[in-house]
Amino acid sequence: MSLDETLTFVLELDRLKSVERRTPLLDGSRCENDAEHSWHVATAALALADYAPADASLPRVVSMLLVHDIVEIDAGDTPLYDHHGDQEAREQRAADRLFGLLPGARGAELRALWDEFEAGESADARFARALDRFLPLLHDIRTGGGSWLRTPGLTVDAVRDRVAVIERGSPELWAYAQDVLDEAVARGYLAA
Repeated sequence: MSLDETLTFVLELDRLKSVERRTPLLDGSRCENDAEHSWHVATAALALADYAPADASLPRVVSMLLVHDIVEIDAGDTPLYDHHGDQEAREQRAADRLFGLLPGARGAELRALWDEFEAGESADARFARALDRFLPLLHDIRTGGGSWLRTPGLTVDAVRDRVAVIERGSPELWAYAQDVLDEAVARGYLAA
């Protein structure tokens, strides 16, 4: 494996800092970027490890969370409540290019982690995906409606549908998410 080729990939990752998301920071000063989100959700996995499935591997979960949004360097962030029919194709093309920058087995290893996260079938991927949906939910309730209020006509049922993967990854976090959604309706952030 060539150091120069590996550094090309490492430097390309810096572009993730420029991909803005709709999720506001808790202080409301601006929206987070993808690099901040990836770091936050990976660190949250460490803190919330007690709520992971018994057969989940925390190092694999953290690794998945660190690579899960790399494709957005090329594909851009698709807000959770927007529907873009070409998102999967854009992300697959981006995965081919970006993970292809990393030579040898390492590129294949990181691509496999991304593919596993996307499939959402393993215990590791189910927990990682749960956290990926859980954190923005917390941000939205703690910022007075956050990205929910930027999406006209958004209902609690639509949000519940988009975050339902939390249930498969962590029943305890899902129960908490239900309370958050009830609170969002009570506060008028989401339509019933």
